[in-house]
Amino acid sequence: MANGKKGIVIAGAGSIGCYAGGCLALAGRRVVLLARPRIEAALRQGGLRVSDLEGRDRLIKPAELVVTADPAASLPGADVILVTVKSGATREMAALIKAHARPDAVVVSLQNGVDNADRLRAVLGPRTVLAGMVPFNVVQSADGELPLRVHRASDGKVMVEEGNAGLADLLDTEGLAVETRGDMKAVLWGKLLMNLNNALVALSGLPLVAELADRRWRLILASQIDEALLAMKASGIEPARIAGLRPTLLPKVLRLPDWLFKLLARRMLAIDLEARSSMWDDLQRGRSTEIDDLQGAVLRLAEKAGTPAPTVQLISALVRAAEAERLGSPSLVPEKVVAPPSGRRST
Repeated sequence: MANGKKGIVIAGAGSIGCYAGGCLALAGRRVVLLARPRIEAALRQGGLRVSDLEGRDRLIKPAELVVTADPAASLPGADVILVTVKSGATREMAALIKAHARPDAVVVSLQNGVDNADRLRAVLGPRTVLAGMVPFNVVQSADGELPLRVHRASDGKVMVEEGNAGLADLLDTEGLAVETRGDMKAVLWGKLLMNLNNALVALSGLPLVAELADRRWRLILASQIDEALLAMKASGIEPARIAGLRPTLLPKVLRLPDWLFKLLARRMLAIDLEARSSMWDDLQRGRSTEIDDLQGAVLRLAEKAGTPAPTVQLISALVRAAEAERLGSPSLVPEKVVAPPSGRRST
């Protein structure tokens, strides 16, 4: 079947899903956005604005979008299903795919964390399920702003597990570079190291560039990565390079003085000034975060391997405290992160 004829369903059209789906639709792919009612209503009313770090800024009018909140109306026609829900909703989405999608549909997990493809496989059995990794950050416009805007604020190629001929060609479009990889376990663990910073952006409330420019925050990130690498080494996991650096060099680079870090880490800092993390967005919107699939994955690995992870444990506890308070980002300064979580932090 030709690329333009294959049906692609974005299963969970939030920030990443709307960005990927928007790029695919703009390239002439046959795309259905399966979204929650809030997103569906915004897209039907104002359309979708897709912009990126390189300066593209494209509008898809409401009449040019196919969007629904009904899985029974979208999943049966899918040849390819891109799962972009948060990790906590993976099993729920898997059940919907099992109930409504054709058995020959290819399912691709484009989610944070290292376990989501396995969670999908556990429900979907013999169906083709491929792991994927999205390296970039996407910022979504504020509630009520029309058209709904999704902005890719950093760079990188989406990586998808080998196993389906033609899939990368189908998905690789302007603004959405895609390649296949045979080492997706290593890729996912490498991305997880970078994603340990999501919690620091959420706790600080700072834009990503400002947070990374502050050595005090980078020292905390470096400690988390050290603990994660120790657990990975003890478990026989070798993470892949992400952002061009060998994982073992990341803590050293992060600990450099600010002026030298900015000089050597240009690729890591090639991010729009407005970019934050999805975890920050979750706290601002009073939603559950993916802390259990990021820091939590390291803690589970460290416990199994018998290696210490006190910094990761502390960051996890601070995020959970902020989740429970439902007051948005606690806007911590780095010095406050050394204290145990006990109520609202102040700057």
